[in-house]
Amino acid sequence: MRSWGFLVSRRWALFALVVVGLVYGTIWLGNWQFDRLADRKSENTIVRANESKDPAPVAEVLAPGRGVAETDEWRLVEATGEYDADRTVVVRYRSRDGVSGVDVVVPLVTSAGPALLVDRGWVATDPSGADRGDVPAPPAGQVTVTGWVRADGTGDSTRVDDLSTRAISSSRIGEAIDREVYGGFVELRAEDGDPADGLEPVELPELDNGPHFFYGLQWWFFGALAVFGFCYLAWDERRNGPRGERPRRRTAGRQSARSAPPSTGSMTPVRKDAAGDSKKAAARPNSTGSP
Repeated sequence: MRSWGFLVSRRWALFALVVVGLVYGTIWLGNWQFDRLADRKSENTIVRANESKDPAPVAEVLAPGRGVAETDEWRLVEATGEYDADRTVVVRYRSRDGVSGVDVVVPLVTSAGPALLVDRGWVATDPSGADRGDVPAPPAGQVTVTGWVRADGTGDSTRVDDLSTRAISSSRIGEAIDREVYGGFVELRAEDGDPADGLEPVELPELDNGPHFFYGLQWWFFGALAVFGFCYLAWDERRNGPRGERPRRRTAGRQSARSAPPSTGSMTPVRKDAAGDSKKAAARPNSTGSP
C-alpha cells in the first residue's frame, strides 16, 4: 500500500482544485436557492396580509411618479372615475393554458386628476394579437373600481408602440397617452361590484414555497458527491496504485469450461495387444508353408 504522498503531485493538485471549485459552486447555488425560498416566504406573507385587508383609497397607496412599495404589492385599493376607452393599451403575449391572448389596460381618470391604469383582464386572440377595437369596451360614465396593486415592469418590454406593449409600465404608458398617471397599476377585481364583462379575471398568485428547498438540497448533494468521489479515487490509488500502471491479470493456461472439448459420455479402455496379435501386423507363414 502506498503512502499519501502522491496527493501533492501536479495531477492530484489540479484534480483537487477542480473539486474545490465544484464544491464552491454547488454551495453558492444551494444558498442562492435558499435565499429565493426566504424571499418567496416573505412575499407570500405580504400577499396574505394584503389580501385580507379592506380596500384602501388609491391616493393612500399610490402616487404619481412614485414606485410601488414592496409592502403594498397585491394591496386592494379603490378608485372612482371615468374610463378613457380611446387610450386603451393592449398588452401582448399573455397566454393562459397554452392559449394566446392579451391583457386590456384602460386608464381610469379620477376626480383628483391623475389616471389610474387598470388591467381589466385577459381575452383570447390569435397569436398576432388583437386590435384595440376588438377588445370588450369598459363601462361608460362614472364607475368605482377595486383592484390589486402591482408594481411596474422594467426593461425594453415596457416600450409602447401604437398603444401596444409587452409589459406594463406606468411611466411609459403615461408618456404614450400624454396623461399624469399613478405609479404602478391595478389588476381589476370588480367594477361597481361586478367583474369585467367579456374578460377573464386576473389570476391570483400561488402562495406556495415553490421548489427552491429541494433545488438547494440537490445542489448541496452534488457538492458532497464531488468530495466523496475525490476521496474514493484517492483511496483507490493508494491501495492499488495508479490505474494506468496496474499489472494486468493473467488468464493464460486457464481453460474455461466453455472451451473444453465435449465429453462423449463413454469410457473405452485402452487395450495394448502383443506384437504378434496386432490386427495390423502382416500374416506369417507357419512351418507347413500354409498361412
